[in-house]
Amino acid sequence: MKNGLKVAVIGGGSSYTPELIEGFIERHEEFPVQELFLVDINEGKEKLEIVGELARRMIQKGGVPIHLTLTFDREEAITGADFVITQLRVGMLEARSRDERIPLRYQCIGQETTGAGGFAKALRTIPVILDICRDIEKYAPEAFLINFTNPAGVVTEAVNKYSTVNAIGLCNLPINTRKQLAEFFNVDANEIEIEMAGINHLNWTTKIWVKNKDVTESFLNGEADLKGFNMNNIPDLEWNRDFLQALDALPCGYHRYYYKEDEVLKHQLEQLQETGTRADEVKKVEAALFKRYQDPNLSIKPPELAQRGGAFYSEAAVDIMSSIYNNKKDIQTVNVQNNGILSCLPNTASIEVNCVIDRQGAHPIQLTTKIDARIRGLLQVVKAYEEMTIEAAVYGDYAMGLLALTTHPLVKSASVAEKIFQDILNENKTFLPQFFSESKTV
Repeated sequence: MKNGLKVAVIGGGSSYTPELIEGFIERHEEFPVQELFLVDINEGKEKLEIVGELARRMIQKGGVPIHLTLTFDREEAITGADFVITQLRVGMLEARSRDERIPLRYQCIGQETTGAGGFAKALRTIPVILDICRDIEKYAPEAFLINFTNPAGVVTEAVNKYSTVNAIGLCNLPINTRKQLAEFFNVDANEIEIEMAGINHLNWTTKIWVKNKDVTESFLNGEADLKGFNMNNIPDLEWNRDFLQALDALPCGYHRYYYKEDEVLKHQLEQLQETGTRADEVKKVEAALFKRYQDPNLSIKPPELAQRGGAFYSEAAVDIMSSIYNNKKDIQTVNVQNNGILSCLPNTASIEVNCVIDRQGAHPIQLTTKIDARIRGLLQVVKAYEEMTIEAAVYGDYAMGLLALTTHPLVKSASVAEKIFQDILNENKTFLPQFFSESKTV
């Protein structure tokens, strides 16, 4: 890999981009980005220009030799790239709001990556990501795709199944968990090691080491408040200590949608009446952020960005790319193809586990913990939903989509699934041509 790196960011007008720019500036000595392309679509022109100008000011203030290009030409951005980052949202926040509202009509949880909302997002997103992968195959076949686009695990699995691109799925949940544990134990994050097992937004922390000492049992059997082990876009409901001891693992924040479904649904329905969906809240946050980004005196990532939900994204993103570039052979938790690591899932499944990162990419590490029925049951059901969702998205297969929704634990019945699916199709017709055209090919 050459010394002067080219990085293309698809979805460059995202409010998250300043987080990424900060990482490139702070880590430039070890990860020398020379050409940085921020790419977006015409509908995102205003945001791209605002974010781009802030990025220029940040780069200038940082004093690093990064040449920044804003473009709508994806081919130009991808050609010769070493890394392609995808952080896009098909349909923008308006689509997310629909994703969250539709399930709530039928007393089902509405969330952008989980359940029926995540299903709708996957249907819109997978064809677009695969189209980007065709460009990578053609114009930068040696590039690594670092996918941050949700639902990250589903998207990564689709890429691995339907393209030849070297893809790694990235989520900020694992790095957040490590930092939360470090705060809990009052140590530096580099003194915490964890073992995670599962899939994106459905992973369990099965082992915790502090300064090389296994503290898993004492942590789960302790008496400290565990409300804070969460992401800021999820209701912060405390875990029951007896439940954690029975599970013998720390669930991730997104498990609250499954293990505390009734409480979360009640919260969402109340929130819908009072303030709207999480998407409606994010719209307000983003409006304030972009107004802040336009300040010509602003040349750093503003602290308000933390409200957006992407904490430590840049650290996770630059960590993975730097480890590949520098052949570090360190351990990070990312989304990769299973290939026998979780024997209860297909080899082609995307899983989220600890991996060794070197110049060839991410290599999953065999778990020290046996995955038994306590984790396996829910994991297999949700993975089956993901497999069918990918097939539905790729081929525009209505029957497979209906089965996927019906299988998901957060959809109450086949009849409810049918109603939700019909609403998704009706309200996303522009973004789901695979379900309305004669051709059903990839």
